[in-house]
Amino acid sequence: MQTFSPPEEISTHRNQHRLPSIGVLVTNLGTPSAPTKSSVRTYLKEFLSDPRVVETNRLLWWCILNGIILNLRPARSAKAYKGIWTEEGSPLLVHSRRQASLIQEAIIKNGFENVHVELAMRYGQPSIKLGLEALRAKGCGKILILPLYPQYAAATTASTFDAVSDILKEWRWVPETRTVSSYYDYSLYIQALSNSIREHWDKHGTPDCLLMSFHGIPKRYLVQGDPYPCFCHKTARLVAEKLNLTDDQWMLGFQSRFGREEWIKPYTDDILKSFGKEGMKRVDIICPGFSADCLETIEEIAIENRDVFLNSGGEEFFYIPALNEREDHINALTQIIMRNVSDWGLD
Repeated sequence: MQTFSPPEEISTHRNQHRLPSIGVLVTNLGTPSAPTKSSVRTYLKEFLSDPRVVETNRLLWWCILNGIILNLRPARSAKAYKGIWTEEGSPLLVHSRRQASLIQEAIIKNGFENVHVELAMRYGQPSIKLGLEALRAKGCGKILILPLYPQYAAATTASTFDAVSDILKEWRWVPETRTVSSYYDYSLYIQALSNSIREHWDKHGTPDCLLMSFHGIPKRYLVQGDPYPCFCHKTARLVAEKLNLTDDQWMLGFQSRFGREEWIKPYTDDILKSFGKEGMKRVDIICPGFSADCLETIEEIAIENRDVFLNSGGEEFFYIPALNEREDHINALTQIIMRNVSDWGLD
């Protein structure tokens, strides 16, 4: 009796997907490839061309972006990047790579040997396309998308999901996917933030006020339904509760505003100016919305806003670093991943 032999292509598919792996795409915002005007211009063009980031008339914005912003801002931003660049490269990329590597190690230690972690940046390199293709090459039939933005915002989290969807539209065999939209109130994340603050205070003493600064968004986005500011407020409140702070011992602010329209308030720099003028001697500041230190924390907060406070009459200013590769932070991210993939199955 003649036996049936499937075509070679079918056998290949069977072998590749007999024990489908699970992929985890860990993402962050992105960074220029070098602290140069040309590299920054390339990065800014991709970033500011995203309609999720700048929600306005596309033709008008194209003229403003290409006619004004990309001719003026790259040189200024490149100078700022040069001030924070390390021998390993951009701080954001350096920290993100370490985070992805440590998460992979932690997942394996927890018995998930067939879960593969790849890092991607929404803008710049390594791209989301490269990250997804790397997971596909490892036979990942199921993929979890984890943007390292604790508080969901359309301009960050949703934009990442848009990019993933755009790439998967080109695939013949689309994997099963899941997304983590936020973890702003996750207990282990709140604990890690609280731990980092307590450790800083154990070493340096306590401030007159703890300022928790989050990246801002235009007020218009909030009015149109973006929940981001609400998530920021809850994160700050939970941290304050964990630290047993009274209302006069902490405050929340929003930084990094851009353009002329009104953004969500209060503004971090305005708060620091008022603190200094009111005679406050010491302020400590932490940025809970940033999973890794970057230009917005190292340069904008630790340098620029430090000067704002001291020049307004303040005496001591401490920036408490982002969670970066802290063990409790890696554990929190690992637990988020495991609880999302544990019921997925690997057979």
